[in-house]
Amino acid sequence: MKLNVKNIRYLSPDDWRVLTAAEMGSRNHELVPTPLIAQIAGIRSGSGVHNSISNLAKIGLIAKIKNAKYDGYRLTYGGLDYLALHTHTKSGVMYSVGNQIGVGKESDIYVCADETGKQLVLKIHRLGRISFRTVKANRDYLRNRNSGSWMYMSRLAALKEFEFMKALRREGFPVPEPVGQSRHTVVMSLIDSFPLRQISSVGDPASLYAELLSLIVQLAQYGLIHGDFNEFNILVEEREEEDGTVALIPTIIDFPQMVSIDHANAEYYFDRDVACIKRFFSRRFGFTSDEPGPYFKDSIKTVKKRLDVEVEASGFSKKMAKELAAYMKEHGVDGDAGEAEREDGSDADEGSEPEQEIEVEDLVPAEDTPLEDLILEKDLSPAALASQMTILDIRDNDPLPDLSECKPPIPAPSKSGKSTKSAKAKAGWSI
Repeated sequence: MKLNVKNIRYLSPDDWRVLTAAEMGSRNHELVPTPLIAQIAGIRSGSGVHNSISNLAKIGLIAKIKNAKYDGYRLTYGGLDYLALHTHTKSGVMYSVGNQIGVGKESDIYVCADETGKQLVLKIHRLGRISFRTVKANRDYLRNRNSGSWMYMSRLAALKEFEFMKALRREGFPVPEPVGQSRHTVVMSLIDSFPLRQISSVGDPASLYAELLSLIVQLAQYGLIHGDFNEFNILVEEREEEDGTVALIPTIIDFPQMVSIDHANAEYYFDRDVACIKRFFSRRFGFTSDEPGPYFKDSIKTVKKRLDVEVEASGFSKKMAKELAAYMKEHGVDGDAGEAEREDGSDADEGSEPEQEIEVEDLVPAEDTPLEDLILEKDLSPAALASQMTILDIRDNDPLPDLSECKPPIPAPSKSGKSTKSAKAKAGWSI
């Protein structure tokens, strides 16, 4: 599903309380009863609760389930998106959101900015989008876990990525700077670079090849294996050196599938990461190294630090890791590893629209915090980006946006047969 934030600024404080109540009630209910939503929200006026429920249902933030045995609502992915964005905005992490700049099988990527105008990246995890194709076969897994759901797994994936990104950044690994995390979203720094899969040629493929394999070994020496180390998850930045030469600086992204070197299949994932790089360089750049390896057993002979242990102690518990690993094993989520098997010119999914969400029971366990705290390839130049931003100004004391922040409305087609495109151009829209 696409992120649509056009209604976020018009939600009232009561709407946010009701939406948060629906999220909290989802912890123990597949379909949250309407009286329970009213009780958790704590709004004195009964009509106020029902008005908020009606408003939220109209814009698709909550929804009913067909043929339900009682009156209730479930939280949709759109509602979870709004709650996450609201939290980021209240904490000062994010102020505006712009265009979608990437789409994966299990996530959506958007460019955003903070109040100072600094460009950032918003990653929204959507685990289950591919798994909906086999939803009937996956129902057993939901029965085995009372609070299991696609949204809960997306939250675990976002938390895992944020914690691992912080640990890797602290140790000097080339990863984006983590800025914030809420529910199933992660905000990180924007890297001015291109995915490796979009690069057709490099001047010295041997140097880049050696550096990428060295990163795989270094990760193992810190107790970690990426698990999906391929051209889809490697960004390459061109940086001019003092002597006038241009150096290629790689950056690693996408960490939800990262595993410890103690994992039962650690050697398999390590060898797969190495094989992905070798295969890509052979196919794309015609480069094949004469040296074998590297090998897993040789890489872990010298372990410098156990980041996997640190991350477990910092918030991403063993229980969470087991739940996420079980989900990925059950549904075959290996990131974009399957895409790397294709030939260079067959990126069929690139630029395609994400699959629409199917009506299933989405359960989201609420965070153990008070309700008030919970409410809490193109031209990316600042000028071009600002014109495409949608401001998330949702302050309670300023429910209506400033006129300078609004885009001009689309003029209605004239009776003279004037096209929509020409009407937009006349109104000042960028075509």
